[in-house]
Amino acid sequence: FDFEGEQRQQMESLGSLKVNFVVAQLAIFALLAIPFRSYVQPAIVMSAIPFGLVGAVLGHVLMGLDLSLLSLFGMVALTGVVVNDSLIMIDLINRERAEGLPVEQVIRDSGMRRFRSIMLTTATTFLGLVPILWSVGTGSDVMKRIAAPMVGGIFTSFLLELLVYPAVYQIWKWN
Repeated sequence: FDFEGEQRQQMESLGSLKVNFVVAQLAIFALLAIPFRSYVQPAIVMSAIPFGLVGAVLGHVLMGLDLSLLSLFGMVALTGVVVNDSLIMIDLINRERAEGLPVEQVIRDSGMRRFRSIMLTTATTFLGLVPILWSVGTGSDVMKRIAAPMVGGIFTSFLLELLVYPAVYQIWKWN
């Protein structure tokens, strides 16, 4: 037996998405490693991606939606947003460390100093996607499947950036 028609096209799209997702993640890692001059810091930044994906699945559960190929497209888009937000925190930590401030002070202050920018980035993206989640009518189901993982993932990555990144950075700097 062999899948044909629409099912075959979905399988081909899923296979292509897997390969392209891995390539995109490697490209993001390489682009982050160059300015950071480190392999550990890009890994810290990209550690938000799995947490964002967990939030994406939770977003689907809360919305009562099944995971689909469109959901995976939303998850791929989510990775870019999550990495962007985490860069805000790590960049501040690196700049203050370059000024010679102690790690403990930088870690303590980074969450407070970047709270507003991270919160505004999260809130504007979240509020921009909420009308899509509330929409009804032709095509709204398609858009909801893309928006739901982004909303769930953005929320969980917001919490991660403020609580986990400073701790991970401190562990990395102490070892």
